[in-house]
Amino acid sequence: MTFPQSVAKLIEAGFDGYLVDLRRAARTYYLPDGEALDLPMGAATAKVAAGFDSDSVTAAIREAQALAPGYTYKGFCAKVAAAGCAGYLVSFSGRRALYFGRTGETHIEHFPSAQF
Repeated sequence: MTFPQSVAKLIEAGFDGYLVDLRRAARTYYLPDGEALDLPMGAATAKVAAGFDSDSVTAAIREAQALAPGYTYKGFCAKVAAAGCAGYLVSFSGRRALYFGRTGETHIEHFPSAQF
């Protein structure tokens, strides 16, 4: 399932966003009324690097958007973790994802307008 397809399904189910914590290998899905659903992602695929490399995070995002040959979500998580991404917050109403490092560095990725 592509990112746009998964977002559409989550919105359809009533969620307004989610948080991926790569250090804990966990996802939290949020409903507008404040309820949340925590789900494990399985074993962490890579340790989160100490430094945040925004260019490498962006490159991993572009591979995912292009559905590059061999792309997998597990591989994406490993690449962004190796680039120092500790997690990311997705806001459906804000139409963006905020990727963050261990010391608070960020990269904001706006949803491509054609996808939603």
